[in-house]
Amino acid sequence: MKSLISVLLSSLLLTACASYEPTQIGLNPTLGPVNLQTESDLPVQVDTIDTREASFVLRITEDDKAPKLIGTTEPVRQQLDKLFRNGMIRAGYVVDPAARNSIQFQLNYLLADVTDTTFSFESKTRLVINVLAKNAQQQFTKSYSANGYLKGSLSPDFATLELDINQLIDKLTTEILNDDELHQFIQR
Repeated sequence: MKSLISVLLSSLLLTACASYEPTQIGLNPTLGPVNLQTESDLPVQVDTIDTREASFVLRITEDDKAPKLIGTTEPVRQQLDKLFRNGMIRAGYVVDPAARNSIQFQLNYLLADVTDTTFSFESKTRLVINVLAKNAQQQFTKSYSANGYLKGSLSPDFATLELDINQLIDKLTTEILNDDELHQFIQR
């Protein structure tokens, strides 16, 4: 009798673990290679804002069910702010809140749209970051975007989706931080 109870309890626990789906994903974007842009320790004010209409980054649609909307464990704005500040320092600037020149990174759109069918899934990710830089005389604006695509069998693995989103963020932030046009404007 005890062994039957143990088997039933183990089965119940395994079923509960198998049906668990996270309600948040943990993004961890990293700073890619950033070229030195100036050796004059030019001060620049750096700010990052989140202008997205929705706070979730993952939308999973399964057949006729309502979509699952999944946010992040840590605000994306904070992660991007740290990334951009460190990137500007690595590029040779001094981040100073009182600097005359300023640069604002605006997270405009970040969403991985996942379609989950019985035997496969497809994920389309879009990321848009706008940059607004100002000096004493002028203003510079530019929009940067990147798209990702992922396809696989069975249901999507959250770790795979996290990695795909992180790689897209890494790619776009590296492109922004190494943009010659942006740095030429800041150094005027």
